Amino acid sequence: MHSGNQHYIVARPAYSEISFKEENQQVERYHKTALDHLRMYFGCSTAKAKKIVVTFFPVVSWLPAYNVKEWLLSDIVSGVSTGLVSVLQGLAFALLVSVPAGYGLYSAFFPILTYFLLGTSKHLSVGPFPVVSLMVGSVVDRMVTDGATDVNSTIFPADMSKEDKQVWVAASVTFLVGIFQLALGLLQVGFIVIYLSDPMISGFTTAAAIHVLVSQLKFVFQLSVPGFSGPLSVIYTLKYIILHITETNIADLVISFIIMGVVFIVKEINDRFKSKLPVPIPIEVIMTIIATGISYAFNFKENYDVDIVGNLTSGYQAPLVPNTAVLQQSFGDAFSIAIVGFAVAFSVAKVYAIKHDYVLDGNQ
Repeated sequence: MHSGNQHYIVARPAYSEISFKEENQQVERYHKTALDHLRMYFGCSTAKAKKIVVTFFPVVSWLPAYNVKEWLLSDIVSGVSTGLVSVLQGLAFALLVSVPAGYGLYSAFFPILTYFLLGTSKHLSVGPFPVVSLMVGSVVDRMVTDGATDVNSTIFPADMSKEDKQVWVAASVTFLVGIFQLALGLLQVGFIVIYLSDPMISGFTTAAAIHVLVSQLKFVFQLSVPGFSGPLSVIYTLKYIILHITETNIADLVISFIIMGVVFIVKEINDRFKSKLPVPIPIEVIMTIIATGISYAFNFKENYDVDIVGNLTSGYQAPLVPNTAVLQQSFGDAFSIAIVGFAVAFSVAKVYAIKHDYVLDGNQ
């Protein structure tokens, strides 16, 4: 306060040291122990139970929000088209596993039912894939086709046919692959997908497409190509095809080129006029019906030696317990197949997830 030449100092409440200590007194903090973390992790609550159910069964979260009016018609069209293509792929890829083509129908049907409940990709069609089929086929060839007689006698019953042996080996290896993938998912190993960059995903899908192309060449030329496996297997397959190109069945080659040409042209039409077409033209289905009808009418099998699938076993085969001897001898192969199968599926799903902006769960 100022008055004339005199100055007065008015005392004001100061932020005293006592107040500072009172407001900033030391707080005792409780540090969680390992036992506390275990109780928190294994503890039960309604929210945690709901989260676990949604994590293991993503269908619970997205199905109630499904827009029937806007999505159902398009999903039916794409589902029918994709389903029929999956059936054809199942028949073809079963031959890569060295089992009768009819068993490919199982691999085209059952995985979809499981992935509907457990999957997080909206666009992935789960089923047989050439690279994985070739890897399983290499195990089948090693144990049955190329296996020694004395070894086979210790693994399989003496009265079992070669076809049944091949199916038993393929089913046993597939069962073991599923056990590995289930264990990796429960152990949350899917976190490794965060280290898969977009260029790596693109490169992996491109390499997988090359494997698909090479694996189908022997059917285009109708050549009996040995099942090469391991490093440079694609190069060895191409080398064998080139060396035996003179043995090509011309009828098979011409039919293959006609079908591929028509499918390619119609695919371009679908892409160019997709805004005007109510639904895409299901050219794969149309060409399958036409080619099958013409082949049957003109008896391509007898007249031109065109290879056909033949009769398929009707109904479902009785389940068989996995062969323990096969499981022991294919342990390393099954683990490799599990990793490759996961990488292929996730790579394909990741491409569509990036394009349509949604999240994938690597553990599913």
